[in-house]
Amino acid sequence: MKQQIEQRLHDLTAEFESGQTLLAELKNRQATLKSTLLRISGAIQVLEELLIEAKTDSNNHHHLPDYLPPTEAVLQPD
Repeated sequence: MKQQIEQRLHDLTAEFESGQTLLAELKNRQATLKSTLLRISGAIQVLEELLIEAKTDSNNHHHLPDYLPPTEAVLQPD
């Protein structure tokens, strides 16, 4: 009986440690995903603002360049 209890304790301890490791990995992946989504959200906002600006400029007969490299688009003042 004692041996069965010790074995069960060993099994549960190993399962618990495995679960803790997996939880830490998932938390890390969650943080990475949140960061990625934040960057994507920022890029979407910049592109939406560029579209609004392009529409406004086209109404005023101005022209934006056909292509803005991503760094110029992000760093361009409002």
